[in-house]
Formats: sequence, C-alpha cells, structure tokens
Amino acid sequence: MSATGAGSRLGAGLAFAVLSAASFGVSGSLARQLLDHGWSAGAIVLVRVTIGALVVLPFALAALRGRWRLLWRNAMTILPYGALAVAGAQFCYFSAVQDMQVGPALLIEYTAPAAVVVWLWLRHGQRPGPVTLAGAAVAAVGLVLVLDLFSGADLSVAGVLWSLGAMVGAAAYFLISADEDNGLPPIVLAGSGLLVGAVVLAALGGVGLLPMRATRTTVEYAGTSVAWWVPVLVLGVVTAAVAYASGIAASRRLGSRLASFVALLEVVAGVVFAWLLLGELPHAPQLVGGLLVLAGVVVVKLGEPAADGAAELTAPPAATSRPAA
Repeated sequence: MSATGAGSRLGAGLAFAVLSAASFGVSGSLARQLLDHGWSAGAIVLVRVTIGALVVLPFALAALRGRWRLLWRNAMTILPYGALAVAGAQFCYFSAVQDMQVGPALLIEYTAPAAVVVWLWLRHGQRPGPVTLAGAAVAAVGLVLVLDLFSGADLSVAGVLWSLGAMVGAAAYFLISADEDNGLPPIVLAGSGLLVGAVVLAALGGVGLLPMRATRTTVEYAGTSVAWWVPVLVLGVVTAAVAYASGIAASRRLGSRLASFVALLEVVAGVVFAWLLLGELPHAPQLVGGLLVLAGVVVVKLGEPAADGAAELTAPPAATSRPAA
C-alpha cells in the first residue's frame, strides 16, 4: 500500500473511531434516566438494538447484494457478535449504571484493551513485553482508585460485576470487528449483529429470563423535560446504528489494538455527557484513578510490538492477517 493510501486509510479509521466513541459515550446518560423512571435494562437494550437494526439493515442488504451464502459461511462470527458484543455488552453496561455512576462503570468496562492483549497472547502467542506489563500494573492501580476502595464509600459489588461483564463484551466487540478476512462488509456485520442481538434479547424476555419493563413517563436531562421516546430514538439511531457501523469501519482500518485504544475516547465522552446531562462527576480519587487507567492502557499499547493496525497499513490487503475472536 502506498504512503498516501496508508495515510488515507489511517485518517478514515481515526475519524470513524472518534465518531463511534462519541456516539457510544452518550448511551449511559440517556439510559440512566430511563432506568430511574421505571424502565428495565433489558427493555432499553432491546428497543435500542431493534431500532438500530431497522436503521442499518437496508444499507446492509444493499451491501450484501444477494450474497446470502456469505451470511451462512460467517454464522459463527455473526452469532457471537450479536449475542456477546451487542446484546451482552450493552445489557451488562446498562445494568451497571443502575448501581453506580456512568463514569466509573465506563472506566471498568474500558479495561477491555488489556483483555484484548491477554486474548492475543493466549490465542495467538503474542506475548506482552515488560512495558506492556508495567502499563497493566498502572491500570490495575487506577482501577482500585476508580472503585474508591480507600475512601470508605460503599462499593456496589453488583455494579462492578456488571461492568466487568460489559468489559468482556467490549473486548469481543474489538476482536470480532477487526476481522475482515471473513469478507463481511462492515455495514453487513453491524446490521446482522444488531438483528441477532435483538432476537436474543426478545427470546430471553419472552421466556421470562430477562425482565422487560417500560413506561411513558417524561424524563429530564440538564433541567429540561423531554418525552420518553426522544432518548429511546437517540439510543437506537445514534448509539446503536451509527456507533456500531462506524466502530466496525474503524476496527477494519485500524485493527483491534489501535481501535480499542482510540475507543477510550468513549470514557471521556461518557464522563462529559454524564456531567452535562445528569450532573454526575466521579469523586476526586476516581478521577485520578481514571487517568491512571487511561495512562496504563496507553502504556500497554506502546509496549505492544507491531500493532495489527500499523501492520495492515503497510502490507497489501491480501497479506493482512487479523485476529479473530
């Protein structure tokens, strides 16, 4: 690939990654008010994912161009993507913000890049070096501060566990999204994944394993009352359709490591939106811990040899090999 082509691919990937991070970042604040007004986490995720699927599917069908065998051949990629990276990650995250602030929940979820490094080590033999391990140690110290263990504050064990579940889903999202060897166009993976996620959630709700509660109560953001359908629509169109489609496009161009690093902007966006819309700010120790988590993940990235995103910018597409979940 020429330098011009590589630069263009990198620029487009970064633009998609920033758009995805900002879109995902507002979801917790929007969902929090719905949760406080009687909605269940399952109902919010189901409506969000269903709306997202309806928005993306027409574009996905156009990109598929009748190649139905492509879906069948990649069923073992689409099914876990929809169930784990879409439905599982978002349900766990919304469940977490029922018990803790948006910012700390996001910070715990976004230890996912470290999980990506561990997976690539165990699955593909990409052993982390000393710098990577040092970054992981810094992030671990930051995580302790994010949990606010030293201030005597009550720790929501349920919130932490749900956040860790969201972290597993986020790691799966980065790994599966970065795999373009399967031939699935990004918009097709997004549309089919959202559809699978909606079906899984509806099935769990239908058999009573996932509570489904919704109300038509007016909600309030930044002192302004809005109808219940406004945040629901934004959750579906912006934080699902736009966020997943642009996130997959970013991962295809940047690779799972670099994409997960840039996606840390979601934490910043999440904290800013929580402050603007809900008046929430993490406590001082949590803010310091958050900075350490971010710094640790950056060091982890710097310590990784030949990140997959960099490799694919300098190699021909046919020679590119990406990690698959």
